[in-house]
Amino acid sequence: MWTEADIPDLSGRIAVVTGANTGLGFETARALAEHGADVVLACRDTDRAAAAAERIAAGATRARIDCVPIDLASLGSIRTAAELIRDRYKRLDLLINNAGVTGLTGATADGFEIQFGINHLGHFALTGLLLDRLVAAPAARVVTVSSIGHRVGRIDPAPPRAPHRNEEGGGGEKS
Repeated sequence: MWTEADIPDLSGRIAVVTGANTGLGFETARALAEHGADVVLACRDTDRAAAAAERIAAGATRARIDCVPIDLASLGSIRTAAELIRDRYKRLDLLINNAGVTGLTGATADGFEIQFGINHLGHFALTGLLLDRLVAAPAARVVTVSSIGHRVGRIDPAPPRAPHRNEEGGGGEKS
């Protein structure tokens, strides 16, 4: 069985972890940092990210911990976060697309169904915007975390945009 103890020395490696202020994202960022990687916490809540960075840094004295604000429900925020990361790092060795939501209803800032937008489209956009930095690293990896939610989920064949009122003000949906 593979354990955290099997993680090799990651000194000199740069990792970006979305949703790294809590849960699996936090534990992943912590383990990477404790094994020497410099870790970028890409999180929506900057205060919680800063607190997580302090906790990680306390146990990972060899690693540099950075925070970048990102809201995966906004393509504009994703672009801004990618620009910050690109400005700070010439290469990325690891991108861990971890952040995710479940049980929410509504739409992203760009009109996509919120869970599909955050869990899938947001990470797809971030990966695309950072692709050249990943290609610049030897043996870079992209890891996209998922769940077993697909076992109970149902796919709605409608387009993945949230319903909108039509121009006339009626209640009809427009895709």
